[in-house]
Amino acid sequence: MGITVVFVLCVLTMPVFNAGNTIPKTRSCTDVKQFYAGKGFSVTGLPQSEISGEHLRICPQGYTCCTSEMEEKLSNLSRVDFERLVKEEGRSLQITLNTQYKSFDSHVLELINRSEASLAQTLGPQYHPNSRVLQDLFSELRRYYRGANVNLEEALNEFWLRLFERLFKAGNPKYALADDYLECVTKQSETLRPFGDTPRDSQQKVTRAFVALRTFIQGLVTGGEVARKVSQVPLSQECERALMKLSYCPQCRGLAAAKPCRVYCLNVLKGCLANQADLDTEWRNLADAMLKIAERIKLTAMDRVIESIPVYISEGIAYLQANQAAFHSKVFQACGPPRVSGDDSTTPEERPLPTVEKPNATTSPTSEKLVNDVSDKVKAMMEHWVILPSRLCADRVASGTSADASCWNGLNKGQGYLPEMLGDGLASQINNPEVEIDITKPDMTIRQQIMQLKIMTNRLKNALNGNDVDFQDTSDDVSGSGSGVCSDDLCARIIPEVSMPNTNQPKPVAPSGDAVRAAASQNPPCVKLCLLSLVTLLLLRR
Repeated sequence: MGITVVFVLCVLTMPVFNAGNTIPKTRSCTDVKQFYAGKGFSVTGLPQSEISGEHLRICPQGYTCCTSEMEEKLSNLSRVDFERLVKEEGRSLQITLNTQYKSFDSHVLELINRSEASLAQTLGPQYHPNSRVLQDLFSELRRYYRGANVNLEEALNEFWLRLFERLFKAGNPKYALADDYLECVTKQSETLRPFGDTPRDSQQKVTRAFVALRTFIQGLVTGGEVARKVSQVPLSQECERALMKLSYCPQCRGLAAAKPCRVYCLNVLKGCLANQADLDTEWRNLADAMLKIAERIKLTAMDRVIESIPVYISEGIAYLQANQAAFHSKVFQACGPPRVSGDDSTTPEERPLPTVEKPNATTSPTSEKLVNDVSDKVKAMMEHWVILPSRLCADRVASGTSADASCWNGLNKGQGYLPEMLGDGLASQINNPEVEIDITKPDMTIRQQIMQLKIMTNRLKNALNGNDVDFQDTSDDVSGSGSGVCSDDLCARIIPEVSMPNTNQPKPVAPSGDAVRAAASQNPPCVKLCLLSLVTLLLLRR
């Protein structure tokens, strides 16, 4: 009786199957296979419908259309896709800085060339006898501007001394002026000031202008090189796994139309780009210093200063001509009367310099427009590294009023994303729920670039105060494969690299007895005792 009751109850509780109530089937993988083939992979051997996902190592292990091989290939593809996007962003920033650099650099070189070309007209008869000295001056100005190790103040002083020596010889053709006598003459120029105040006044203006101009283009070059190197930093394995879950795990779940939740995407990318975000402070400092230098360039009227160099030289020569008799008398008194040569040449007729109008006291519209263009681009790039995750997520996340209800959260869709959005930088990723990051191990390539930014910012600040800056190169690896913002030879001259300290210290070598005795003979007793102790210790260590 009991068995019969149980049987009847079982029959009554069994579902009734008919045409309208069929057994549910797994979903077809046709769409996933089409997607996979569209990425260039072979679909041979792929499942026709969903299979159990216990074999998956990254994606959720529910029913899936992905095999282990598909998951691995799509994971690699997610890394390649993301690295390409990051490089494109870096390349875009680099091209922007490169374009500004080329435009500004071309304009400055044009100003220098135009100024040199006007020398003949400005100086008239004084040009050809002194052309070599004048050409050397402009050659040094170009070399300094392009980053060569030139002391600009010394170069300008040397120019005025050489010019005075030639003019003094030309003004006294009946005398045989030996080298030692001319040396005495140049020494007198330090106190007699044959060109008046022109050398001092012009040197201050020219130096400030060229220091600002040279440092300004160095800032553009450094920014472009940093962007190039940082954008090439490889991704970690943890980041690759997180990107796979973000990008292609929905495909494996048959949710091809699902897009990631916005905060989920941001947390993944903030984790992957945590080291890059640490550039933000020094990148902003560089941009801020660049903007201040740009304002200084506009205030110093760089066009007027460069184009006025021939005028400064003309004014100095005119002052010397006006006071030549008195000055020669003082030189003869200090250095003694020079020896008369056997030549019957007479003093050449003094011909006045042509009247030259000074350039306008304001920068040309072209220069001001170039500086303003660079300033606008620098302002636009100030937040580049911290807004990069948002920019890369913009086109891939779900949007609209029902975004939270339909977005992919790494496990499923339609359930929203609960974790909060993290901050920027490596330190903020300590509790990142999507990317496992060791915040105690920062990327060394990016740390080196942060140091480059600090160095460049300090140089810009020094230039802002009118202080000369040395850009002598200290590295062989500065321009990569030629993809930087300048030519290889130029980068090699103007991009200094930070030399990281060598942790492999050489073994100490004990000095020879002669070296110890020589050193000891020049030091007081306490130093001798310390030196003897050091030698003893080194010998014992051997």
